[in-house]
Amino acid sequence: MNLKQIAKDTAKTLQHYMTYQAIKTVLIQLSQTNPPQWLWLNNFSADKIQDGEALIEELFHEKPELALRIILVRENIVEGVAEFLPEMIITGIQQSNMGHRRQHLERITQLNLSNPSQKTGQQANLDDADSSSD
Repeated sequence: MNLKQIAKDTAKTLQHYMTYQAIKTVLIQLSQTNPPQWLWLNNFSADKIQDGEALIEELFHEKPELALRIILVRENIVEGVAEFLPEMIITGIQQSNMGHRRQHLERITQLNLSNPSQKTGQQANLDDADSSSD
């Protein structure tokens, strides 16, 4: 397990997600202040949202003022969440894992309780052992 590579991949994924959130925020702002520009950005970003860096690079060629606005909003979002993110990720994973373990334990417990043939078979073996000792 290469933890450094996992961290790099996670950071890149978060970077793309923060770009998505920034675009979403700018789209909300534009929908209220400049509907034609909202429509343009919405259409422009619709099929490019998976790669935030490529989207911004292409946007700089098309409409640099929007690209600058998006990277500024993205930076503000990151600064706002960066303080809480590590603890939230750790807590979220721990809670999720606990929930999965609990559900698994409930399933395997219910499986044993809801399958009386297993108990009957085990009980029959015990009964056979008892009767053979008589």
